[in-house]
Amino acid sequence: MSDARTGHAAPSGMPAGRPSRADALLRPRGDGAARVTFFELFFDLVFVFAVTQLSHRLLEHLTARGAAETLLLLLAVWWAWMYTCWTTNWFDPDHPAVRLVLVGVMVAGLFMAAMLPGAFGSGGVWFAAAYVVIQVGRTVFVVAATWAHELGRNFQRVLFWQAVSAVLWIGGALVDAADVRAGLWLLAVALEYLAPWHGYTTPLLGRSSTADWTIDGGHMAERCQLFVIIALGESVLVTGTTLGGHTPGAGVAAGFVSAFAGAVALWWIYFDHTAEKAAERIAESADPGRLGRSAYTFIHIVMVAGIIVGAVSDEMVMAHPGGHMTTGFAAVAAGGPALFVFGHALFKRAVFGDFTRARLTALVALAGLAAISFAMDRLTLHICTTVVVAALALWDVRAYRLHSRGLGVPGMPGVPGMRPAPLEETAAESAGAGPAEPPAGR
Repeated sequence: MSDARTGHAAPSGMPAGRPSRADALLRPRGDGAARVTFFELFFDLVFVFAVTQLSHRLLEHLTARGAAETLLLLLAVWWAWMYTCWTTNWFDPDHPAVRLVLVGVMVAGLFMAAMLPGAFGSGGVWFAAAYVVIQVGRTVFVVAATWAHELGRNFQRVLFWQAVSAVLWIGGALVDAADVRAGLWLLAVALEYLAPWHGYTTPLLGRSSTADWTIDGGHMAERCQLFVIIALGESVLVTGTTLGGHTPGAGVAAGFVSAFAGAVALWWIYFDHTAEKAAERIAESADPGRLGRSAYTFIHIVMVAGIIVGAVSDEMVMAHPGGHMTTGFAAVAAGGPALFVFGHALFKRAVFGDFTRARLTALVALAGLAAISFAMDRLTLHICTTVVVAALALWDVRAYRLHSRGLGVPGMPGVPGMRPAPLEETAAESAGAGPAEPPAGR
């Protein structure tokens, strides 16, 4: 029997119409998508700082090892945010108890973000401790709240795997050898990221199945869209700050225009059409948890990483527009946009079942620019990569309009030449699907 407030089945053995303690914490579920609350937006401010810290760390350690360490830290930051996103997708962030837990996560998250620059040095213990407090502390609350609820077993399995990885996080932080610390933390990240794919298989508790986890697809899509905005906002912040610290000569001005145009192009590629249609697709899906896992939980981190890497090249080109070409600059200048385009291609594939040739062409062009970068200065390479992503954005606009005209859809009222979003090709919603989902509830 469904609970009248949440719209979800009451746990077996519970008298109909008598909500459990967990039901009081759940989000109200109506016909529309659950809205993102103001407190969730406030919560995200912590991760604005975290993204900035990661970008600055990569800039200061622009080597293969530095990039690998920054990637590992990014995966941890993303996982802390994403699991909280799944939690607030299910539990009401306006409930006083849930809100207090989120405040605690914010405090630990702010501390974790502050420790990011020294995570592989003297700040390792503090970083690992803050991360473990976020992951284990939040899940302990959820497990306690759902102990007698039908969701309880699922969250108990999640807690088991987070406790196992917590041992590795703390153990790695206590080791002074950088290579050993990195190895233990890499193993911890691997265990956490693989757990949803094998259904959080736990001794005595079994495993979760796809049917055990459902989400509000519209809410999940909007939360991830907002994180993309966070990353793009950091890119704009870097651009403005760097401009303010230099005399705006011709080279600096050209770098500023290229950096800002690149950020606009990335926004256009993601938000102009795909984001809204993807949100509709996951909201209408018979199995939103599966799409939420593949398209949002795992694939979006690729696009976020691309934006962060690109922000490093923005700062470098504005600081030294005519500077000598280095392997590091070539990697971030071409690699940032390439990561974003590749992530967006995977996203479209997971949600709509297509992989457009335009994205493949853009990836080949970016690879070609990286290959001949030794013949350019920094500003020239940066402008060329911006031209590639801008061309992809314009191509998407053109393809969208041509497809709309082919369907015979009338133009948008009051907007000459604009047409509403067409139906995408039949979605292969099972593309990339695995056996289980990250934390959310049914």
